[in-house]
Amino acid sequence: MMDDLTMDELRLDLAPLVAESAVFDGWSDAAVTAAAEIAGVDPAAARFAFQNRPMTMIAAWIGSIDRAMAQDLPAERIGNLPIRERIRTLVQFRLDALAGKEEALRRALIEMARPRNLAETARLSWRSADRMWRLAGDVATDYNHYTKRATLAAIYAATLAAYAEDQSEDHAETRAFLDRRIENVMQFEKAKARVMKPRDETFSVMRLLGRLRYPAS
Repeated sequence: MMDDLTMDELRLDLAPLVAESAVFDGWSDAAVTAAAEIAGVDPAAARFAFQNRPMTMIAAWIGSIDRAMAQDLPAERIGNLPIRERIRTLVQFRLDALAGKEEALRRALIEMARPRNLAETARLSWRSADRMWRLAGDVATDYNHYTKRATLAAIYAATLAAYAEDQSEDHAETRAFLDRRIENVMQFEKAKARVMKPRDETFSVMRLLGRLRYPAS
């Protein structure tokens, strides 16, 4: 029963319905009221939970997708896939959750791009990227932990923008766009790995520079 939920839980549970209403009403109190009536929740309580703040509604929507992704695609379900397929599967799950809500997404992207919301948007993007990498099995704790999340957040943001404007059947153009972005990242990671080989391997950039600086007599 929603009457027993905390405010955070209420926001997460109502968020998908708010997104459906935002297609017509925007991210507004009207969307929250419509969602509450569909869910059988006191509209006043729902409006109090969201405080008539679009970013709170959008953050809850993103949080509800994060939660659904973790429930439907746990690490043990996708762990046997190649890493690029794990990431592609996770991002595609999130895109599928947007089906029928493209207008709500467009309105959300406009709100998230407002200067006053950029810091919060960055935190939300980082959080979603972090959750995807964790489900993909990433355990990096060095600088790779940060570069992977920054890269995935950028890919996801670009893919969302493509999805919002995609008119192709079954969003085929967005799927192709996502595949290209992931392939580019995989090629970059391979190149980075070659440059940063351990010192005892055949070629080392740092060893070469050292020899150039201090040539043997």
